[in-house]
Amino acid sequence: MSQPDLDPNELRPAVGVAHVVLETDRMQASGAFMRQIGMREIFEGPQVSVYELRGGTHLILMRKDQVKAGDAPFDLMVDDLRATHQCFGEWGLAPSPIEARPAIDHEVFHVREPAGHVITFFSSHASGKPV
Repeated sequence: MSQPDLDPNELRPAVGVAHVVLETDRMQASGAFMRQIGMREIFEGPQVSVYELRGGTHLILMRKDQVKAGDAPFDLMVDDLRATHQCFGEWGLAPSPIEARPAIDHEVFHVREPAGHVITFFSSHASGKPV
């Protein structure tokens, strides 16, 4: 069996994150939230829903009777953090103040989704090459 072409000079990296999972006890509200913040609906069901993010990653929203609120097991990035923060505020999503993270050259804010998970939004850190 031959190895796949892993040429680092290719236009896109050879691998990407396929799926991230978030459990919710509020399927409809969490799904509406994901669409509102910019995810593309692929499939919505009563037990499992799928939303697409930039780069082709899919968020799998899984129904669970009880969910422990806390930090989401993933974070998100946006091209214009300040505009996104302002928009989320206008939508009533109550984003936290923007914080500088100088050690990693980013800014961040946080938003709580309907099931109680806190999602961190980072300023973009893409290389500028196709991803």
